[in-house]
Amino acid sequence: MRLVLTWLINAAALLAVPYLMHSIDVTSIGAALVAALVLGLVNTLVRPVLLLLTLPVTMLSLGLFIFVINGFMFWLVAKVVDGFHVDSFGYAILGALLYSVISWALSTLLLKDKDG
Repeated sequence: MRLVLTWLINAAALLAVPYLMHSIDVTSIGAALVAALVLGLVNTLVRPVLLLLTLPVTMLSLGLFIFVINGFMFWLVAKVVDGFHVDSFGYAILGALLYSVISWALSTLLLKDKDG
């Protein structure tokens, strides 16, 4: 149940991003659900490989290259999913950052730990 709720929170965060950045477009709730699912899969399967391959560059940039990797994942999903569009790679980096912040804030508010 928590996994489905996290997926819905990420889809809601993805729907909120176009209201803050006009260079990103999500055409429907269905497109946001599919894009959130694909983002989750790409971040689970592809991102660790990219992090390992780019470890020297990431270390030289003191971790800032991770923003580029996150932007690439965001841009890649926008290229694959119909109804989700990002104007350029630079906007993908900013959109990924904004998406992460919104998703984190919503998750913090809506997902309470049973321990705390």
